[in-house]
Amino acid sequence: MAEVTIWHNPACGTSRNVLALIRNAGIEPEIVEYLRSPPDRATLETVIARMGVPVRDLVRQKEALYTGLALADAGDAALLDAMLAHPVLINRPVVITTDAARLCRPSETVLELLG
Repeated sequence: MAEVTIWHNPACGTSRNVLALIRNAGIEPEIVEYLRSPPDRATLETVIARMGVPVRDLVRQKEALYTGLALADAGDAALLDAMLAHPVLINRPVVITTDAARLCRPSETVLELLG
């Protein structure tokens, strides 16, 4: 299997489930605890582009900070700035392979990347 990276938050049940599914597939991924080691802007932009989704799709809109920063009407640049300044706003888990990148919610979505 190709190299697999997971942007992981160990406090998140979905993130833990996705990590377990990857390991159950016989793969030991590179684990990036993005709250401790957040991506830089270029990496974040590249991953979003590889995902083929709007920037807003990677923002945790249920996070209190999202409302506190008044991001509901923010443009892409402001959303990226907010995620870089406050990595808790990055939705998780994101799984990146050599072929694709995807937000793995629900957890079983990761199986499409691995299969």
